[in-house]
Amino acid sequence: MISSLKLDRIDVRILAELQRNGRITNVELAELVNLSPSPCLMRVKKLQQAGYITGYTAQIDVAKLGETLTVFTEFTLKNHRQIDFARFQDALKNVDSCVECHLVSGGYDYLSKFVTSGIADYQMIIEGLIDRDIGIDKYFSFVVMKTPFVKTQIPLTRLFADRI
Repeated sequence: MISSLKLDRIDVRILAELQRNGRITNVELAELVNLSPSPCLMRVKKLQQAGYITGYTAQIDVAKLGETLTVFTEFTLKNHRQIDFARFQDALKNVDSCVECHLVSGGYDYLSKFVTSGIADYQMIIEGLIDRDIGIDKYFSFVVMKTPFVKTQIPLTRLFADRI
């Protein structure tokens, strides 16, 4: 893995385009970023080797598959040693329904997002975490009623335009 790849505007544009469409052909990508195909492919491979591109996935419309429940959960831990954070994170990482976990500042320690088959499934997961004694002091659940939109793309060219 390349440890310190210096990104330029073209690299950021490549990342932005791949983020929009991970199935784009190299020829199409090269055209969008104003490169010929061979140098474009070399840049993509370097970005992959350096860890900027971590994978390619399909975005699934889960609602078409059936009913689900999305719950955001705030967790506060009993103790705040590094080992306590690591134990909690490892436990949540192994819960398939936990699709996001963020260590945050403020009145609680973690904000996590769960996607489950329903409220009973969610409650079973939470009870299982509490029974495992992974250091949870308290938790608060916020059931999502409606999701007007979800953005899957980060505005890379806007965020990093002045840094490259």
